[in-house]
Amino acid sequence: MMSPESPNIIVFLTDQQRYDTTGAHGSKLGLTPNFDRVARQGTHLARSFTCQPVCAPARACFQTGLYASQNGVWRNGYQPHPHLFTLADYFNEAGYHTGYIGKWHLADDVYHGYVPRDLQGGYESWLGANILEFVSDAFTTRLWDEAGNEHRLPGYRVDAVTDAAIRHIHARSEEAKPFFLFVSLLEPHHQNSSDSYPAPNGYEHRYATAELPPDLRVSNGTAVQHWPGYCGMIKRIDEAFGRLLEALESLRLKENTVVLYTSDHGNHFKTRNAEYKRSCHDASIRVPTAICGPGFDSGGEVGKLVSLIDLPPTLLDAAGLEVPEEMQGRSLLPLIREPRLEWPEEVFIQISESQTGRAVRTERWKYSVRAPDTDEDGNPVSRPASNVYVDDCLYDLEADPWELTNLVGYTSHAEVVAVMRERLARRMRDAGEEEPEFIDAPSTEPYEHVVSPEETRL
Repeated sequence: MMSPESPNIIVFLTDQQRYDTTGAHGSKLGLTPNFDRVARQGTHLARSFTCQPVCAPARACFQTGLYASQNGVWRNGYQPHPHLFTLADYFNEAGYHTGYIGKWHLADDVYHGYVPRDLQGGYESWLGANILEFVSDAFTTRLWDEAGNEHRLPGYRVDAVTDAAIRHIHARSEEAKPFFLFVSLLEPHHQNSSDSYPAPNGYEHRYATAELPPDLRVSNGTAVQHWPGYCGMIKRIDEAFGRLLEALESLRLKENTVVLYTSDHGNHFKTRNAEYKRSCHDASIRVPTAICGPGFDSGGEVGKLVSLIDLPPTLLDAAGLEVPEEMQGRSLLPLIREPRLEWPEEVFIQISESQTGRAVRTERWKYSVRAPDTDEDGNPVSRPASNVYVDDCLYDLEADPWELTNLVGYTSHAEVVAVMRERLARRMRDAGEEEPEFIDAPSTEPYEHVVSPEETRL
């Protein structure tokens, strides 16, 4: 149970935000001064990765602390197994008031807006929409409360959701018990109905000539068209995040509130496949993550690789609650207190819908595989897992940080593949999957640089 000093917990989740849009990661566009301040004054998880670069699976992992293959949501449109506890359930049991505001995407696709009460993840207060992008647009925000009443909120959608969160925080500040609030924005996800990135009025023009990241400059896709709007959306998100932080300060809640900012996955703007994120590349899987408040202020920059699957146990630990043994990540608080703590050397990623894939990433190497089966039209078959995988990608992130040269199949890198395949098989077993058969990619001549045995390490 909670103690008298139990902190409030707020999650501020964006949708489809690349890590390199932040100043903390080197962007010169000035999009994220509030995020950057939290990263500087709190704890910056500088190498943070999703464990599933698809909307619903990533969210299910966040809510349950289990990988997508274990929680039942390995693709959009599915629901977590009904017997599983969510973060809301754990915080409810500890005496917290739990609230959810924004995009849910964890109910069956027949529910676009209203989510039935038994599918609201156990949250006490609710103001959400299942597939927010299907029932609203940039200046028409429609959310439903726990009883099914529709609410139309004024303003740009980022502001509408954030304003609702600030009202919720204000109401909770009058109560004695702490609160856990999950704020889930749609932005900077594209608007599906128009395949566009609708920024606030005037914001897109600010970034009309903004320089593209290297991976987007050299690859075909939609980035040239969509980058200015995407940047404008992120700028407004950061302004809204700043307003939320200021509300905490004005309500004298800042010193006893943990605030986590992160995203469900990234965005490669159709440069890697026919859509926006379902791939192993850092553009898809690496996300901005910073956290402030009790236990995290002045935490500095964490250089170890961390996963979205580590965030649920971290939040419970931050509240002084016991982390359930069944959760598959680990709390980051011990690592923040002792940076030299032994920590996994790789992150594990499951990929679905565009392919049935798996990947591991270390500090230097990225290795991914995909199931070889296709349908009668030649499209990859999507399933929760496969018993056979074929080598798909190998990247040397030290020499090729933007992942432009795929080294899989080169005889010069066969030893790297062997080491990374062993890591992947171990992580698959640890996640509850059966170890599959791996098939080598077709062999080709050595790449110009032959890897030494020492280089097969991290």
